[in-house]
Amino acid sequence: MNLFPYAHEFPVQRTLPDQGRPRSEVLDEIVAMATREDARAHDGYISGSVYSGDVQHYAFLTEVFGHFGHANVLQRDLYPSATKFEGELIAMVAGLFGAQAVPGGTVCGVVTSGGTESLMNPLLAAREAGRERGVQHPNLVMPATAHPALLKGAHYFGVEARRIPVTADQVADVDAMVAATDDDTVMLVGSAGTYPHGLIDPIEALSAVAVERQIPLHVDACLGGFVLCFGRELGIDVPPFDFSLPGVTSISADTHKYGFGLKGSSVLLYRTAEARRHQYFAVNDWPGGLYTSPGMSGSRSGGIIAAAWAAMVTLGRSGYLDIARSIFETAARLRNIIETHDDLRVIGDPLFNVAFTHGPDAEFDIFHVNDALAERGWRLNGLQSPPAVHFCITRPNTAPGVMDRFATDLDAAVIQARQAAQDGQAPRSGAAYGAGGASVPAHAVTGAMVAWLDATQDLPR
Repeated sequence: MNLFPYAHEFPVQRTLPDQGRPRSEVLDEIVAMATREDARAHDGYISGSVYSGDVQHYAFLTEVFGHFGHANVLQRDLYPSATKFEGELIAMVAGLFGAQAVPGGTVCGVVTSGGTESLMNPLLAAREAGRERGVQHPNLVMPATAHPALLKGAHYFGVEARRIPVTADQVADVDAMVAATDDDTVMLVGSAGTYPHGLIDPIEALSAVAVERQIPLHVDACLGGFVLCFGRELGIDVPPFDFSLPGVTSISADTHKYGFGLKGSSVLLYRTAEARRHQYFAVNDWPGGLYTSPGMSGSRSGGIIAAAWAAMVTLGRSGYLDIARSIFETAARLRNIIETHDDLRVIGDPLFNVAFTHGPDAEFDIFHVNDALAERGWRLNGLQSPPAVHFCITRPNTAPGVMDRFATDLDAAVIQARQAAQDGQAPRSGAAYGAGGASVPAHAVTGAMVAWLDATQDLPR
């Protein structure tokens, strides 16, 4: 693992320099790296990751961030603007996810640092609510495709995670989930849509279970929520997944993805303030004074919240609708491109994030195709169980000519994959979250990632 990828080009800081370097010199380095690393995304070659791709939009948000980047959201007396930004951000997002359907207008929320915190916090709240009713051995019932941040939360909070296999269509098996619940179940989970395949779990059916069994239901809309919530308005057949369903008690949606804010922001909504209260933490007898915290984060930058707010108020409903329309249209075009190949199969009925695998009679592995696409500059995301890749459509992918390019390259990649398999070549890429088309064999991904994590914690030598 190369911990110094730019060592051949720029100085490596193995110790703190005795004298600070000139700002202009440091800025030149940063600009050079950023320009190079963003190039493929701006050209539409990247699945997910870069959601807006609008250089002017990023410049504007960076300017907004600059005014509040130093501000600590904890210090509301100094920065009342943080309360304005956070409150209005939550209100705008709540309005997109069916808050108006809840009697009494009780929907509320918090702004978090990202999807992981927005998934872990409602699990913590559910555990605490369970404790109040006497649950000593809490469990979480979730489909196998639900995001692993929930497993992380279960590990941290001492909650048993019951991962239920999905149906052949790769969505939640409601009957199997019901069978796995008991009196100690503190939360059910469904996704809209799932990270692996971009599919919407049967949230309406899960809502009915949640109401009948009186179990909180969290809907993970972190990835696709800000696209799917505009679907029905655009004539897309998006099944209900929001607070219009009575059993949905919390929803997470990432403003730093299709909300087009800067990285490090997400909104977690609760159906009631009582449900949200359970995630709060307070200490009233500390010598430093009364300590309260709404979630896992302590100090937070006001700049991130201000930028997320600015993204939403400058794009407006019309801006989000236009972007959602182009994403739905591009994803439909992508599906058509994939389906022209008899050896490839689209998984499920995706609307924005299209996963595909090799067909049952294919002469190659899907990762042979991924290898060939990577050689042509494409960075798709590898999946497992079943082996597949997905192409999560973002704004740069909707630019004219991008899908034409992909169609041409996919044709060549299938031919190359077939030849590689005939030659007995093992695929170079595999399934590793956040690693895209990394040249790591599937069987070695776990060990390689653990080695990378270990290496990045070591001091440079």
